[in-house]
Amino acid sequence: MSNIKSDYVLHPWHGISPGSKIPDEVDAFIEMLPTDTVKYEVDKKSGYIRLDRPQKYSNHCPSLYGFIPQTYCGEKIAKFCMDKTGKKDIEGDGDPLDICVLTSSAITHGNILMSVVPIGGMRMIDKNEADDKIIAILKGDSIFGHMQDIHHCPADLINKLKHYFLTYKVMPDQSDPPLVEITGVYGAQEAKQIIQVALQDYKDKFPS
Repeated sequence: MSNIKSDYVLHPWHGISPGSKIPDEVDAFIEMLPTDTVKYEVDKKSGYIRLDRPQKYSNHCPSLYGFIPQTYCGEKIAKFCMDKTGKKDIEGDGDPLDICVLTSSAITHGNILMSVVPIGGMRMIDKNEADDKIIAILKGDSIFGHMQDIHHCPADLINKLKHYFLTYKVMPDQSDPPLVEITGVYGAQEAKQIIQVALQDYKDKFPS
């Protein structure tokens, strides 16, 4: 893991450590809040937050949303997905590993780092790309902090997350909706495996 010391702001994907206790605890970089009416994402080249597009419809992500630094969804993530689902010709989506963070605290802006505890995830496939969503809780949260596995989380909240990711690209009257599916929800142990696989994919992609 990178422990670069610098007088400058580091790139949130490449320059920041994912945490010293990973995968049991991770440092997540938050791009978006549930209240955001536009979609933000990190610009891969500069590291700045880019306004990607307006949120076209009324659905909003019901959690904080971002990624785990120094992770990458490449060949190993794709193989993990194929091994679990039996599907073929899956690729990694070429992005850092996404993470949804549950908290009862009122977070007012993104572009921040926070220590979180992975409790599970959703195995999402967008067309033919593995696009897992790790689900975590803010470390020490007064409401969610006791949860150690996704099965401790209210089912309605997980269903809201599933609904958001299955529908946020769907256009009204679209004859051919995007081919997005969630093939399963998994617990903390598998989420930590996927984080470790994504860390290795990152080392393979960016060996320097």
